[in-house]
Amino acid sequence: MANAYLQGVEISASQFLDIFHHYDNDGNGYIEGKELQNFIKELQQARKQAGLELTDQMKAFVEEYEKNTDGKIGIVELVQILPTEENFLLFFRQQLRSCAEFMQAWRNYDADHSGYIEADELKSFLKDLLQRAKKPYDEKKLDEYTLTTLKIFDSNNDGKLCLAEMARLLPDQENFLLKFQGVKMDRKEFNKIFELYDKDRNGYMDENELDALLKDLCEKNKRVLEVSKIPTYKIAIMALSDGGKLYRAELALVLCADEV
Repeated sequence: MANAYLQGVEISASQFLDIFHHYDNDGNGYIEGKELQNFIKELQQARKQAGLELTDQMKAFVEEYEKNTDGKIGIVELVQILPTEENFLLFFRQQLRSCAEFMQAWRNYDADHSGYIEADELKSFLKDLLQRAKKPYDEKKLDEYTLTTLKIFDSNNDGKLCLAEMARLLPDQENFLLKFQGVKMDRKEFNKIFELYDKDRNGYMDENELDALLKDLCEKNKRVLEVSKIPTYKIAIMALSDGGKLYRAELALVLCADEV
């Protein structure tokens, strides 16, 4: 079925999802190694069978990865290669060009502050993106985009997206949350850290308190976090704050491994 979809002039959102899952055999969120080599081979065969030339994006992709056995691509990279209908997954990157903008959007669309974007909130988010991009759509198409996006990024199949799952829409170089995966702590340790750096015990961190925490985290995790990126980390995390007040629940989205 995936091979047949690859022959299409335009691939629908649901077909795109089927293709990604078909080649991501181990379900780790990437097409890599042998998976990637099989994808490249079958992409070339499918286009030839359909009498279609490889697009410029496809040619560049094949040239870069055909002999690179260590290469891997994620959702965002795949959507740039395939002629996906509306390029629906690229709307996010067009509208939100930095981690700070992403975090601000998260705060806006997590309307109930549950720490998750649920289906109805995700639908509102996608609807706003479509309207902002002036793309025509109907309710059926909006439902398809919502369901497909949820299926792609909901790695634990709980029917909602946590911050780290939603952040996979960002390119890796913009996704600082990937780095923080390596420094997350359990709830007990997180609470201890929060209370230590909330110097005035007012129940939230301001920019200075967060800055002190980030400096110490970077010092202790030099292999994962970059000291030079502290201003970027701080701006992005403070985008979750309420008027400059970063409460425990918001910081937990970034640093706590346990569910909020």
